[in-house]
Formats: sequence, structure tokens, C-alpha cells
Amino acid sequence: MVIASAGSARAASAAAVPPPLIELRDIRKSYGGTTRGPDGQPTPVVDVLRGISVSIDSGEFVAIVGASGSGKSTLMHILGCLDRPTSGQYRFAGQDIAGFSADELAWLRREAFGFVFQGYHLIATESARENVEVPAIYSGMPVAEREQRAAALLERLGLGDRLDHRPSQLSGGQQQRVSISRALMNGGHIVLADEPTGALDSNSGAEVMRLLEELAATGHTVILITHDRDVAARAHRTIEVRDGQVVADSGKSAAAGSRASLDAAALIGSMAAGVERTASFAADTREALRAAWRVLWVNRSRTLLTLLGIIIGVASVIVMMAIGAGTERQVVEKMASFGTNRMYVTPGGDNPRGPGGTLSEADADIVREVPNVAAAMPFLEGSVTVRHANVDTQVPLWAVTDEASRVLNWKPARGIFFSAKDEHQLATVVLIGKRVREKLFGDANPIGDYVLVNNVPFQVIGELDEKGATSGDADDDNVILMPFSTGSRRIVGTTNLSWISILIDRLDLADDTARQITQTLETAHHVRDFQVYNRAASVRAQTETQDTLTLMLGLIAAISLLVGGIGVMNIMLMTVRERTREIGIRIATGARQRDILRQFLTEATLVSGVGGGVGVACGLLIGAALIAAGVPAIFSVRAIIGAFGCALLTGLVFGFMPARQAARLDPVVALASE
Repeated sequence: MVIASAGSARAASAAAVPPPLIELRDIRKSYGGTTRGPDGQPTPVVDVLRGISVSIDSGEFVAIVGASGSGKSTLMHILGCLDRPTSGQYRFAGQDIAGFSADELAWLRREAFGFVFQGYHLIATESARENVEVPAIYSGMPVAEREQRAAALLERLGLGDRLDHRPSQLSGGQQQRVSISRALMNGGHIVLADEPTGALDSNSGAEVMRLLEELAATGHTVILITHDRDVAARAHRTIEVRDGQVVADSGKSAAAGSRASLDAAALIGSMAAGVERTASFAADTREALRAAWRVLWVNRSRTLLTLLGIIIGVASVIVMMAIGAGTERQVVEKMASFGTNRMYVTPGGDNPRGPGGTLSEADADIVREVPNVAAAMPFLEGSVTVRHANVDTQVPLWAVTDEASRVLNWKPARGIFFSAKDEHQLATVVLIGKRVREKLFGDANPIGDYVLVNNVPFQVIGELDEKGATSGDADDDNVILMPFSTGSRRIVGTTNLSWISILIDRLDLADDTARQITQTLETAHHVRDFQVYNRAASVRAQTETQDTLTLMLGLIAAISLLVGGIGVMNIMLMTVRERTREIGIRIATGARQRDILRQFLTEATLVSGVGGGVGVACGLLIGAALIAAGVPAIFSVRAIIGAFGCALLTGLVFGFMPARQAARLDPVVALASE
């Protein structure tokens, strides 16, 4: 019973001992063999790590020492979850990281690890404080809190007066202290320092080592990668690597566990919630915009050249569409003087042997009730002799109602049009065309004077605006207009209409309206002894042609947007290539693939958005100048919004491939780039 009890106690004690913080079992890493060289043969396999087995407890200060090419940097990348082993098992706090997703590995780098590199690896466009804040951005720390913590860390390391200095304005030792501050931003429980003194002078190197010793003394797990045995001797434990294998290990420090700052089990337990925790969409977008604007401003000359393509494209679309719309309006207005939106009903059927047919004022009343008919005016045409003083001339007579000004779109150049009261009273008033006035009055003003129309005195109350000839044998300026009642009863002597002039509201319904007029009159006459001429259809065809031309102008201008989009893609591809190391830094500090994707998509969209906004302003200014110069132009809100929206879409579409390429970069390769 005593033996059994002792065995149970030992088992319980063993179960209570937590697993090592980091445990590597037969880790191997090989390169090559999968790709093919120029000769088409697989590249040779290079074994960098050959069965590394080691465990590190929380709170240890470990130096991994080895000559250049021994595999120690590759080992650090695997320890920091920047790379995966070819084979073997890596357990973190008892958990096999082979089963971790990409987001879980990013969370682990963000919350557990802090990297200190030989080359500092600071983002050139960010200040010291902003570089320190990077890990906190991806962990979702509020802006005020992360700014305060970053400033406190830098002040603690003696850089309180260098918060807003960029890396190029700092010495090597200062840059390395910024790097250490960044490693501690999210806690830095495990500090991975890769040759942290390699690029520093002796004084700066000694200062950095004192900082690492202080971190180890306060419970941080410090893993120091170095080839310098004097530097390695400052650690509490030394592991020597040669040719990808551990050849010596001085053993664990007995006091490491008692001073550890990290509860690894609790950290792993919070992983699920930690992976989901991130900054809000608004905060992420705001940070991405800030970083994007900083990068674009630093490279403003190149950015401006890229913007030109978007600016020209957007401005061209707006101006071309405005000119197209203005030209269409001008054409329609000119055509309006000859009767846009107009139809005619004339007596007589299609069959010349059929009934001749007549039209009356009652038929005009019937047509007026058809939907989409704005006005139906009885029209009586004749030929009369007009005399003034000793001059007379033979001219066409149009007997129309007071609706003629609206139906015919014909206003008096001077004087007035007759009214409904004149129509009702059979008033002897008349309006004359320009050519009639020239024949009878010369350059004198005819308003108020009298003329004889078939020997009946009429007072001239208006002179019609000049319209011109509508065909080879007609001239609308050589006519006179009088009230329909007066002309039909006192001059022509018949109320049978020459035709009915119809004004419609909507051109797009012209065909349907013509069919309804035909059906309505045929029902009233019991026979189709009339014809409907749809002049509005020809006007609609012309406006549709003009719309097509406007669209063509817009498409031509849109080519500029396409060219601008290609420029955006080009600059983003260049940006990815130039900022490969920055991408590696962001991944090492906990950025996920979607964070990198969002960053570069935001930059592409920002370029397009700024270009689109400036393009809209330029388009409006150019259009205003054209209007001032007398060029017909009508701005369309839809065209402006569409052009700006297309610019943004262009940025998203053409920026996606470079952004995806950036998000998929191998962090180890990215960090090693120049």
C-alpha cells in the first residue's frame, strides 16, 4: 500500500508539472527539390536543420550560438512561427503548432513573441512611436492606449525625445532600442533577438545587451541568436548549433521558472478569443488610410504621375458626357422650333380609292382625351392676299387656336399672341412672319398697324420669331396666323380641318400614343378615313442617335480611366516590390494576410479616390470654362458619380492583384529582401 501510494504521488506530481514553453522534437528543414532549374531538373535538396530537439522553459535566457550557415537563423524563424519545419514537431505550451491556422500563428506572433533583428527592420515611413505601435494595431488596442504605451516604452529606453523621429534620423543603437520597444509593445513575453549587436558599435552593443539582461531578469523569455561567444556568455544557457544540429547545451537555469512572466497555458487558453479580437472596421480602415497616405506622400512625385491617369480619365468622362448632353439639348431645342414631340392627323385613308374623310373640331376634342396627349389643336391652312398701303402679297394662312404658341413652339419676336378671348369673339387680329413684315412694312414696326386679308381689315398684334425654311419649297417665315374661328368662318369659309396638330408629353411613348389615337378616331368615325403621322418618332430617333454618340464619347473617355487603372496596378506592383521588407516586418509583428491585403487595397483605393476627386474638380472647371466660351455643356450628377465610382472601382480591381501578392509573401523571404 505504501509503495502504491508513493507511485500515485509521483504520478500526480508529474501531471502537475506544466509542459515546456517551447519544445522541438526532431525538427528538420530542407530547401529545394520541389522546383525545377533551367535544365528542367529538380533543384538539389539542401538540409539546413537536421533533427533539432530542444526545449525551453518560460523565463529562460537562452543563447543559440553558431557560425554563419549553421542554421541558427532558420531555427529562430521556426521558433517565432515565421516558418514551418519540413518535418518534426514544434509544441508551444504543449500544443502542436502544426495544427494552428494562419490567423492563429499570427496571433501567437502578436501576443507571445517580440522580434529584435540585426538590421532593426523598422518601417522607414513611420516615426519611432508609430513603429513601436505596429503590433498593437493588429491586436486591436485603442489608439490612445497604444500611443501612451509606445511613448512610455520609448521613454523607458531613453528615447523620449525621439518619438517623432523616423529611422533615418536615428543612430543604430537608437534604432535597436526602438526595435526592442516594439518587441515589448504587446508584452513581449518571448523576445527573439537575432544578432541584436551585430550591426552596432561596442558601446551600443553593450547597451542593448544590458537591456536584454534586464528583460530576462524581469521574467521575459529571451532567446538570443548570435555567432559571438562573448555575447552568448551573457545568457544563462547556451545552445550550440553546428551544421543544422545541436552539438552542445549547457542546460537549463534552475531559477528560470520562478521568475517567468508568462503563464503559457493561460495564453493558449485565450487563443480562440484572441484570434477573433481585432480593431473595429472603422479603426482598421482609419489606420490603413493613415499609413497609405504617409507612403503616398513620401513618394508624392511618383504618386502624382499615377494620379494623372485617373484625373484625366475622370475629367474626360465628365466633360465628354457634359458636352454630349449639352449638344443633345441644343439639337432638341433647335428641332423644337420645327415641332418636337408633335404628331399630325390628316384626313384621308391609306387607300386612295377609299373614302376621302374629313376632320372637325370635334375630332380634335376626341384626340385631346388620349393619354400622353398634351394638346390637340385644329389646324386650317389656306392661301390669302395680304395688302398694306399699296403693297400686296400672296401668302399662306394658318388658322390656329391660342394653343399654337405652345404646340408649334413659336413665340412672337415682338408683340403678343392672340388669346382664347380673341378666338371666342372671332377677333380680326393677325400675327405675321418675318418675310411678310419685310414685304409689307420693310424695317418699320408693324405692331398695331392694319392689313387687309382678302379685303378684310386685320390688326397686326405680333411678329413671329424667325424660323426659316423647313424644306425646299416652304418657308415658315412667309405665313400669317389668325384665330381659328376667325379664319375658318370669315376668311376660308369652312370648318373642315386641314389637319390636327398634336403635342405629346413623352417621346418614349410616341408609338403607343399614335396607336391609341388611331383606335380612338377609328371608333368615332367607324372607318379609318384619316392618317396619323408620328413626327415625334423621328425626333426620338435623332435623340437616341445623339445618346449613342454621347455614350461613345463617354466610352472613349473611359479608356483613359482604364489606362489610369493600369497605372495604379503598376505603381502598386512597384510598391510591393519596394516594400517587401516592410511586409515581412508587419507579418512578424502579428499582421494577418487580410491585414496586409487591406493595407495595399486601401492604398490603391486612396490613389484612385484622390485622383477621382481631383478629376471631378478638373472636369467641373473645364466644363465651366467651356460653358463660358459658349460651348453647350450640361453636367450630369449621374455621370459625375459614375466617373468617380468607376475610379474607385478601378483602384480596387487593379489594386487587388498586387495586394494579394503582398499578402501571400513568405515572411522569411520578405524579411531577407533589400
